[in-house]
Amino acid sequence: MILLTGGTGTLGRVVAARLPSARVLSRRPGPGRVVGDLSTGAGLADALSGVDTVIHCATSLRARDVEHARHLIAAAAGRPHVVYVSIVGVDEIPLGYYRTKLAVERLLASSGLPWTVLRATQFHDLVLRFFTVQRWSPALFVPSGAGFQPIDVRDVADRLVSLASQSPAGRVADIGGPEVRPVTDLARSYLSGRRRPVVPIPLPGKVMRGFRTGANLAPATGTITFEEFLRSGPV
Repeated sequence: MILLTGGTGTLGRVVAARLPSARVLSRRPGPGRVVGDLSTGAGLADALSGVDTVIHCATSLRARDVEHARHLIAAAAGRPHVVYVSIVGVDEIPLGYYRTKLAVERLLASSGLPWTVLRATQFHDLVLRFFTVQRWSPALFVPSGAGFQPIDVRDVADRLVSLASQSPAGRVADIGGPEVRPVTDLARSYLSGRRRPVVPIPLPGKVMRGFRTGANLAPATGTITFEEFLRSGPV
């Protein structure tokens, strides 16, 4: 039996579609769901009863991922294989969110649970969101000198499902999108010929240095390009 956390999120709902027999952890009851709260630990022991594998996709930009992981590990009590999705570059790019993801990786490694960690590059959805929040701006502003390798959540979901069916492997090979692209190039694809300038902005600091030096890149294993994602729309 597989338990999926974050099953209604950008990645989790795609994983859930590939695993219709899996339990989806939720704070609210519903079809195919099992009730449990990562924030408090309530209901997790029952949700994990009979579970062999956990695919842990739940995440929060409010830096609560470490707390959630601790509750999950405590309730798991050394039993199931935990497959966790992280981000390429979490150990080199000093973003607060990245540091949290790295802390969860380390918690799993020291938990006594069997575990597998997959790091992925940025999702197409995240790049699109970065552009769309600027939709009312007269220009599209992007960081200069940075290359990105966005990957489709369908490619990541396929890899997670495969890992969930295998033995625990620790940290596995990183997964990246099919192309490394200048962010200016991705912006022009998003604009698709619309007459709106793309303005590169030089940004200082260690975070942008990490992106400029390629700490966010991985071997090209994904198959769906940013343009194909834009044509089909978010999943």
